[in-house]
Amino acid sequence: MPELVYPPVIAAAKTMFRVLDLRITVEGAHHVPRTGGAVMAANHVSYLDFIFCGLGAQESKRLVRFMAKQSVFTHKVSGPLMRGMRHISVNREAGAGSYNQAVDALRRGEVVGVFPEATVSRSFVLKQLKSGTVRMAKDAGVPVLPVALWGGQRLWTKGRPRTLTRRHVPITILIGEPLDPADYAYAGKMNAELKSRLVALVDRAQREYPEQPSGPDDAWWLPAHLGGTAPTPEEADILDGKSPRPAPTA
Repeated sequence: MPELVYPPVIAAAKTMFRVLDLRITVEGAHHVPRTGGAVMAANHVSYLDFIFCGLGAQESKRLVRFMAKQSVFTHKVSGPLMRGMRHISVNREAGAGSYNQAVDALRRGEVVGVFPEATVSRSFVLKQLKSGTVRMAKDAGVPVLPVALWGGQRLWTKGRPRTLTRRHVPITILIGEPLDPADYAYAGKMNAELKSRLVALVDRAQREYPEQPSGPDDAWWLPAHLGGTAPTPEEADILDGKSPRPAPTA
């Protein structure tokens, strides 16, 4: 089927990047295969992450089909766009259908984008990863590419007002080496390796980011362990309505 919606959306996004003069750095784009299925598994710090993750596949001329919650597909504005771009709706009460749809897409040779944390991390620290990402890769026999995204939270993230007109913001996109599911006997081991690689990539993106907060009032976008005022992971859990994590035992 011809792509009637996706290319114009990409063109509009690139125009917005130029107008805002976003300073976008993409590293590791060569890891995205030019043909065949693959999963791009990214950390989640911003509501714009799908745009930046998809941008990482442009060098390979691939269109990424993202898995997104069902409410995005039923929205009167975003819904037609999401369906036109052939993204994958996730119904959390009937997850098997969404999972099977993603596996089918991978087997057809599509690149599927996933945020294994499932929700935006308020702490900007990687949360626990859902296992569906590696399970679908193993079922389809395709690689998983870890992707670190950083900077987009300064434009639009959870619990903060949108600042979509902010100019000159650096955006970092790091795409790591692929994980081959054949190298892992169990999905759990592959998931642990994916998390380890994502943690390392995100930490690098944060530490090498070319800007620092301009002052105490601007430190909200930096994680607490790097001197910022973002919530700690424990505080983020409370804000998200989750029980605090148990303290480690000796």
